[in-house]
Amino acid sequence: MTSRISHTSIDCRNAYELSEWWRQLLDYVDVADDPNEPGHEECMILARDGSHHVLFIEVPEAKTVKNRLHFDLRPTDRTQQEEVDRLVGVGATVLADRRGQYGPGTGWVTMADPEGNEFCVLRGDGELAATPG
Repeated sequence: MTSRISHTSIDCRNAYELSEWWRQLLDYVDVADDPNEPGHEECMILARDGSHHVLFIEVPEAKTVKNRLHFDLRPTDRTQQEEVDRLVGVGATVLADRRGQYGPGTGWVTMADPEGNEFCVLRGDGELAATPG
């Protein structure tokens, strides 16, 4: 017997605002018959194909330490730098630039969402396809 991951949960201060931020960032959608609204303490978003769900749950305490689990985002239609620039434009913060850490064309950029949850931006699909070997 095995288990499967039903969804990823993120503790937050404002479930609606953070779910809206991530929904737009990832091009996800609300659950069809249960749209997220201001004041909801739990807000679910999902990939358009239904393959991934993210649940935002309001908690009383603020984030105090580094995440033990985070998203690694890979741009599908732009470069890593273009995605970093886009995310900064919608309110993300760059925490660390680890590009080139293991040689040319390697690494990631560590960022934070508006509530301080860390995530990383990897090289884009096109950049990977253009890398020999």
